[in-house]
Amino acid sequence: MKILRTPDHRFEGLKDYPFAPCYTTIRTEDGSDLRIHHLDEGPKNGPVVLLMHGQPVWSYLYRHVIPYLTDAGMRVIAPDLVGYGKSDKPAAREDYSYEYQVQWMGSWLEANDLTGITFFGQDWGGLVGLRLVVNHSERFERVVISNTGLPYNPVVPDGLVAEVEDFRANQPTPNLLQMQKAIGGMGDGSHPAKKFAYWQKWCWETPDLPIGMLMSMMLQPPSIPMQLIKFLLNRAGVTSPLPTDIAKAYEAPFPDPSYKMGPRAMPSQVPTLPTSPSLEQQAKAWEFFRSFEKPFLCAFADNDPVTRGGDAAFLEQVPGTKGLAHTTIKGGGHFVQEGAPDQVAQVIIDLIRTT
Repeated sequence: MKILRTPDHRFEGLKDYPFAPCYTTIRTEDGSDLRIHHLDEGPKNGPVVLLMHGQPVWSYLYRHVIPYLTDAGMRVIAPDLVGYGKSDKPAAREDYSYEYQVQWMGSWLEANDLTGITFFGQDWGGLVGLRLVVNHSERFERVVISNTGLPYNPVVPDGLVAEVEDFRANQPTPNLLQMQKAIGGMGDGSHPAKKFAYWQKWCWETPDLPIGMLMSMMLQPPSIPMQLIKFLLNRAGVTSPLPTDIAKAYEAPFPDPSYKMGPRAMPSQVPTLPTSPSLEQQAKAWEFFRSFEKPFLCAFADNDPVTRGGDAAFLEQVPGTKGLAHTTIKGGGHFVQEGAPDQVAQVIIDLIRTT
């Protein structure tokens, strides 16, 4: 396996990210050494809170959540998934799968021997982290999820499957505006796989994903004239036009397009169709959670079109959700850690203190 490692200087001077790096080297199935980065903040004897990020971000996402938790006496562990942040980045598309991420992070978890964990996951952090709870249940005491899921779609009409697969394989690559329009309309009543396919196709077929630009536009929307300027510059080939501090931070892990295979490949691993990978493993995971009685709290945002309503399946099927004060994060957006870090932290703190 060819593995890339982002030079340290790419992370120098990032705003509001003063945390010391910690590294763990695991061995992959093909015998490669893979270095995974994490943060370890707060008192070593405090309750362990595991914060897991999604795509296309990294532990920088939690920089405003961490101080609330450590001030409350929590020990905070925030890893970077393989392919993201300061963790190593395998260079080939086939190196990235849902199952590899679960295996790699499971090895990382065992190597660090974390126990008594309160887990918080959002986006892919939930998809991977919930599978860690399944595979290492003795290490976890509580679960909090936000704007994520455990996708499992074994029954989808054949015609829709064919339509989505044809779009992804044969249609022109959507541009940034087309992708954003599709994702913003995921709650319009059509099957979510049709809209999510725009994200999957755009990510995979855009070799130099404008990750920093995308995150800054989402989190700090500029004026309409500035948006137009940035779109035009991006279409002209500028990956990160007129970057803000947030844009610089989210682009930092990727010195050039070859480092971006993880963010490009992972959306296509989301099991949205019966033909998707990991369907059998997802079925077993849901079977596990239908008998999971430890505290399981949902805290979804009120304004995320991608995951709106995604908490319903957990509230209906997971026994551990019963009797808990499930929360709606107000105005948090998809990345609630950026939009409402105080609310996110308080949900975690309250669950630990009351259970």
